Amino acid sequence: MNLIKSTVTFSFFTIISRLLGYVRDILIAVFLGAGPLADAFFVAFRIPNTFRRLFSEGTFNAAFVPSYSSLLNKKKKAQIFANNIFNLLTVGLFFLVFIIEIFMPLFVILIAPGFEGDYKKMELAITLTRITFPFLMFISLASFFSAILNSHNKFAIASAAPIILNILLIGVLLFGKILDDQLVYYLSYAVTLSGILQFIFLYLFVKKYFSFKFKLYIKIDNKVKIFFRKLLPSIFSSGVTQINILVGTIIASFQASAVSYLYYADRIYQINLAIAGIAIGTVILPKLSRHVQNNKKEKINLIQNKALELSLFLSIPAAIALLIASEEIISSLFGYGSFDEESAKNSGKALFYFAIGLPAFSLIKVFSTFFFARHNTKIPFYISLTSVLLNVFISISFFKEVGFLIIPIATTISSWLNAVLLFIFLKMNSLFSFNLVFIVRFIKILIASVLMGIFFNYVIYFFNDKLIYQANFKAFYLVGTIILGLIFYLFIAILIKAFKRSDINLNY
Repeated sequence: MNLIKSTVTFSFFTIISRLLGYVRDILIAVFLGAGPLADAFFVAFRIPNTFRRLFSEGTFNAAFVPSYSSLLNKKKKAQIFANNIFNLLTVGLFFLVFIIEIFMPLFVILIAPGFEGDYKKMELAITLTRITFPFLMFISLASFFSAILNSHNKFAIASAAPIILNILLIGVLLFGKILDDQLVYYLSYAVTLSGILQFIFLYLFVKKYFSFKFKLYIKIDNKVKIFFRKLLPSIFSSGVTQINILVGTIIASFQASAVSYLYYADRIYQINLAIAGIAIGTVILPKLSRHVQNNKKEKINLIQNKALELSLFLSIPAAIALLIASEEIISSLFGYGSFDEESAKNSGKALFYFAIGLPAFSLIKVFSTFFFARHNTKIPFYISLTSVLLNVFISISFFKEVGFLIIPIATTISSWLNAVLLFIFLKMNSLFSFNLVFIVRFIKILIASVLMGIFFNYVIYFFNDKLIYQANFKAFYLVGTIILGLIFYLFIAILIKAFKRSDINLNY
């Protein structure tokens, strides 16, 4: 496996999906802004989308890939195992969706208790969540197909599937003026339709490796039992960032427009997290699992150090850039139509505090993968549980005094604790050790990132009048400044050998 090339392949389609996601969110900001319609839709969208992220962005892989990969040399056993998992998931998800649909009013009160005093907003959120919730079933099964493709080192198709969601939503938003208040309903139907289409799309490619046979009688052997014992802890540990954000959404519902502010901020830093954490964790898991199974200690150490190095190489400069220009980025990308200047400033403040935690969000994904490759989901689970409890405690304790900004602050603090504890337990269990190459590269990454930050800060200051809320072409100037910062960072990184072009051809 070539780590960098595989990560680039995964990241390429992920970036396309995220860029389309930005186009989608710009259109949502234009037509819905940060008002009650937007809040109701974001709650309805957040729930199935959070489950999508929990399942598709490494969580399902964490439980499934190590077990499935160990059976790949015995095709019949691998097929039986995968088919049993697919059937159990199908039945379980169907009943979960069915039950939630029946008790949707109670469910929405649980996830958006702040809406309870606003009857119209609550009723709208219930209706929209009923429409979007079946997406959960189809996208979870689609993620199962993605995990099979990833196990065979086929990353492109799985990472391309989410593009379907954004294309459909953009298609609906283009009729925003015509649809007016009905827009949120059409967007919700488009969410569920995209789940169905992603399921079909991925099945067309996974047929080469797996063909499901639906059976109501399912033999639950030891492999299946082990998988489901690992699934819940892996959902919690691998998806801790998403769980923290979901907790934040629940608490933010008590403040008008806060759900929307956090949503737009979340959209920005997620693109780097998708590459620096999710892509790397997803790409290394199949190969790392096989190296662990074959006890190849040198290969294990090499791939873990390189994964950590690549994660920091991508996340540290991104965090610095977001800290420098958080408000300008939000304003330039979303500051149009119904999304007013105050909304841009509030979302920019939230992004600033999320940015401090960005390297931690990425490290959690990478460090967790080191445990998952060894079939260990318990340690990440307990650490993640501690992190979520701390997040809830900080958010609730200071929400009245600080307002919605306590949510990104609490998420960042709890995520850094999570990352540090994962690292400590890796060292305590002798599952990770730094090599000399990493230590030297890390110092050089810090130097390149600081120099990029100084340069980027100057560029933002130089184009300041072009990036204010009232500017007409602010998005183009923003893209230009980001490209300049990226080129400068890569130039410095190559110059001081924080990154070597020869790394591109290395196999692990």
